[in-house]
Amino acid sequence: MGCGGSKEPLPPGGVGSPGTPGGGPDEVNKSTGIDRDLERARQEEEGKVKMLLLGAGESGKSTIFKQMRILYGSPRSDDDLRMYGVVVRSNIIVALRKLCSHLRNLGLEQALDAESAESGSAVENAEEDPSGASPRQAYDELIAHLVDNTAPPAQDANGDVKDWVGQSPRAGLAANNDAKQFLQHVEAIRVLWQSNTMKEVWSKRAAVNVIDSHKEYLNDLSRIAASSYKPTAQDILLGRVRTTQVVMERYRIDGIDFEMYDVGGQRSERRKWIDCFDHVDAVIFVAALSEYDQTLAEAKRTNRMVEALELFRSVCNNRAFANTSIMLFLNKKDIFAEKIMYSDIATQRPFSDYAGPPKDFDHGVLYFIQKFKDCLIDDEFNDSFIHVTCATDTNNMEFVLDSTRTIIMTDNLRRSGFLGTE
Repeated sequence: MGCGGSKEPLPPGGVGSPGTPGGGPDEVNKSTGIDRDLERARQEEEGKVKMLLLGAGESGKSTIFKQMRILYGSPRSDDDLRMYGVVVRSNIIVALRKLCSHLRNLGLEQALDAESAESGSAVENAEEDPSGASPRQAYDELIAHLVDNTAPPAQDANGDVKDWVGQSPRAGLAANNDAKQFLQHVEAIRVLWQSNTMKEVWSKRAAVNVIDSHKEYLNDLSRIAASSYKPTAQDILLGRVRTTQVVMERYRIDGIDFEMYDVGGQRSERRKWIDCFDHVDAVIFVAALSEYDQTLAEAKRTNRMVEALELFRSVCNNRAFANTSIMLFLNKKDIFAEKIMYSDIATQRPFSDYAGPPKDFDHGVLYFIQKFKDCLIDDEFNDSFIHVTCATDTNNMEFVLDSTRTIIMTDNLRRSGFLGTE
């Protein structure tokens, strides 16, 4: 680069003390110290294990990322908890918007009318339903306020009562608005959720991509609506916040430094993946077993499991990962076990070759494991690298992540030549 202005003349002997070529003892000691620091930093970098979470959107990557924090990281601050409190309440509203619209599209409003008539008048139900609303009245309220936006804004439900969660700038404007609407309409949500008609809608939720685990929120509305509500670790695990940037956290486990990276799984976010590919020691690829009968939110004609298989194929056969341990987590086994009871794998066009018995968990899991193995060019994918997981179960994930760490460290030693190759 060019530079202007005058310079002071150099002393005899050049830079450093007179008569000492290349600088005096102070400069030599300083240079040695810098070299020592650089070498220490290099060794620390080489000793670090870099783990990358990949997979399609809503497969459970961020839940696994949060499990690492629970198992090996620091506790959440009150600011974190308030943000997740807003997220939990917002997630309920997002689910109800989809479910109410789906109820209408399924033509089940008449069934709701019939159920409301059978349940009797609001006065007769007053003892078991403090709100006094019928399922149809609750549905009309939610449709008007949450879906069609035809009703005037509702009054704040808590009045002067101090709500611990309040608002969180970190959660974003939309989530804060949804959380406020949750408190205003929680009784209507409860009445509609408990109706038989909504149970039928819930069984057909795959068509509108409602987050399956949010059923736990809907079964615990009173606690979440309480003014003293603080999200539990389980609430945080179930909370859905779309990942739109690369997120990294560091952990020191048994004397070894780990870096775990979480990235967005939607198609629009995958262009950011390439920035994380350098010097990766392990890839954890996450696919949701339960999504065999669902389509992508961003491409309604694409089956989610098909998308996961194609993505896995591209990751496994990417030259950037030629010397990288790749683990496969087939996630949401709990939801898969529930769903196969009423949604047959073989009835899904991409998986019509499924020949196992319907409603059989083990046969279904083995079928999809083979589908993922078929994506590989070579046959080096060891079964010990495959885990069937429930990312929201901390005990399950502690075992899985512990065994994963062992496999990654052993595989890295083998690849480095410190262990004999097979």
